[in-house]
Amino acid sequence: MTSAPRRSRTGGDAGFTLIELMIVLSLIVLLAGMGLAQYRNSVTAAKEATLREDLFRMRDLLDQYYADKQQSAPSLDALVSEGYMRKIPVDPFTGNADSWQIVQAEPDPANPTADPGVADVKSGAEGTALDGSKYGDW
Repeated sequence: MTSAPRRSRTGGDAGFTLIELMIVLSLIVLLAGMGLAQYRNSVTAAKEATLREDLFRMRDLLDQYYADKQQSAPSLDALVSEGYMRKIPVDPFTGNADSWQIVQAEPDPANPTADPGVADVKSGAEGTALDGSKYGDW
């Protein structure tokens, strides 16, 4: 007695149809695209947090320098050379420590010939943050 090959209960061959495979592949591509967008946003958010922290620290050190010396720092390099910071941080968006934009202090009315020094520092990065503001305006 030889038995015939068994078929599935539905009567067709077992396996996936082309439509089922296309639906599964479409869902995989959709989820991968969403994951990639989230990844890019998280990388940008991390860079923005680093930039905000670097700007906060440098501004704080400029204030400390002014409080200690009663004059503005002549440059960011003066903060390094006088021990206020180890090195000038790298701008996370430009990848360069030399791209910081310096805002000059107002001249001292008691000594108008003196170098006004650095009052503020801003990022030299071009572009718009996730919140819609410009990096150079921070």
